[in-house]
Amino acid sequence: MTKRELVVRITEETGLTQQQVAGILQRTLDCITESLVRGENVEFRDFGVFEVTTRKARIGRNPKKPRNTVKIPARKVVKFKAGKVMKALVLKS
Repeated sequence: MTKRELVVRITEETGLTQQQVAGILQRTLDCITESLVRGENVEFRDFGVFEVTTRKARIGRNPKKPRNTVKIPARKVVKFKAGKVMKALVLKS
C-alpha cells in the first residue's frame, strides 16, 4: 500500500477531501520523523514501536573481490517492532 492508496481509502471512509487527508497524514509522518531524530521512541499501542538503534561498526567484504575488506562504520538505524495485536493478525492470515 502506498501513501496515495492510503489517502484514497481514508477519504472514502471519512468523507474528508483527499487534500485534507494527505495533509494530516503528511503531518503525522513528519511528527514521527521529528521524534525519531530527537532519539525518542514512537509507540502506538497494539500496533508497534519505532525506535532508533545504533549498528556496530564491522568489517565487510566485496562479493566480487572477497579478499578486499571494507570498514563499515557504526550508524543509527530505525527499527520497527510489531505489537501483539498486529503480530496476531498477521500470523492469522
